[in-house]
Amino acid sequence: MACDPSFKGMTQALPSNLPLFPLGGAILLPGETLPLNVFEPRYLNMVDDALRGDRLIGIIQTQDGGSPEKPRLAGIGGAGRISSHSETPDGRYMIVLDGVSRFHLLGEEDHSTPYRVGRVDFEPFADDCGIPDAMLGADRDLLLSRARAWFAHESIEADWTQIESVSTAHLVDRLAMAAPFSAPEKQSLLESRNGRDRLRAMTDILKKRIAAAEGGNVN
Repeated sequence: MACDPSFKGMTQALPSNLPLFPLGGAILLPGETLPLNVFEPRYLNMVDDALRGDRLIGIIQTQDGGSPEKPRLAGIGGAGRISSHSETPDGRYMIVLDGVSRFHLLGEEDHSTPYRVGRVDFEPFADDCGIPDAMLGADRDLLLSRARAWFAHESIEADWTQIESVSTAHLVDRLAMAAPFSAPEKQSLLESRNGRDRLRAMTDILKKRIAAAEGGNVN
């Protein structure tokens, strides 16, 4: 994994409070990018505030519980910095977030903003901004074969030339973010201790998905 060099190895430079953008089925991993179409007034306000400050926003999945206006949130999310933004004629924001680091959600601050603000801890994920995980011994071929098999079962189109051109670490993270896994599966991938664990978790998920599609077992 990689992250913004300005934050490399410096979790202490990251804020203790973070504006939260709750999104079911979406995660943001360090070193990856997440495009967002922002249209709700409270999140337009969030983007305006972020652009005037450190440009950081926390992406965090929703979970069962709470209310439609204030759903229950997962315990771990991913912080991203706005790297580009544009405004559409109808007042929406099109933004791109660059993943910086994962964070633990410790609680929420009682802010006057229309959006939620989390009290967060980046320290447990200090390695997210450290040396990229080389993932020695990773079985890239097994990952690719299972991904191809599952994509074929689900009729998912993919640019395999582009997929195979990236490093194993980025391949795992990009599949974790972009593949149509369930929200709990995505959360388990986000919460994996490191890239090696994420690779193992993903190959296990793919194995189960293929077995379910074929009605049997997959080696």
